[in-house]
Amino acid sequence: MYRRPIFAANWKMNKGPSDTEAFAKSFLNKLTGRQTSDIVIAAPFISLAVLTEALRDGRGIEVAAQNCSQFDDGAYTGEISVKMLREILVRHVIIGHSERRSIFGETNAIINAKMIKARQVGLKLIFCIGETLEERNAGKLESILRSQITEGLEGITAHDLEDSVIAYEPVWAIGTGVTASAEQAQEAHAFVRSVITDLYGAEVSGKLRIQYGGSVKPNNAAELMACPDIDGALIGGASLDAQSFYDIIQNGSPS
Repeated sequence: MYRRPIFAANWKMNKGPSDTEAFAKSFLNKLTGRQTSDIVIAAPFISLAVLTEALRDGRGIEVAAQNCSQFDDGAYTGEISVKMLREILVRHVIIGHSERRSIFGETNAIINAKMIKARQVGLKLIFCIGETLEERNAGKLESILRSQITEGLEGITAHDLEDSVIAYEPVWAIGTGVTASAEQAQEAHAFVRSVITDLYGAEVSGKLRIQYGGSVKPNNAAELMACPDIDGALIGGASLDAQSFYDIIQNGSPS
């Protein structure tokens, strides 16, 4: 089954409004012709409005938030609601990133609550999962991924998954310069798809796009994207440079 690739930039805590505007201008100047992959950029909250305005040229690039609150409104200092994100034309939201899990203590239950809240307003999910090096070495890869998927997707319907994405990110490969081999990445992606088959059936799992994240660079994008169950990439540090992000997309997209 054909799945259109999707490449998402995750800038993390980088690029304020002025840097965001400059990046958008540079990146848009590089795009020519028809794009064969979907492109998403996840900017910090303060830069989202600038980014949505800069991308109003009809090129089809969509904007993502890097997080959201599980609450609608109220006394939650520092939080951003899904309704606020929709108001500034954000279309996607990253939920469950390993840095949110490890640094900010987000559990599968919190992640699930955020996923449900995001889908209530029509935000497209980029749902992150992945194991640590210790978990992989202990033979817990499959059990960790299965629990993250099943608990994270509790109450999420097959319809909710139609325009959502799962991003498999081995924690040991994020920002380390170490990339899972194409064989390791494909094996994990195939397992993730099998769990989705168990939960939702073969038709849903066959359509669901699964991204790889973890030190994706222009020189390894083609090999990773050639794997049958890898449908794009969630890119961190290498997406901060417009040329690098463009090269990853070009190298990893179908011709």
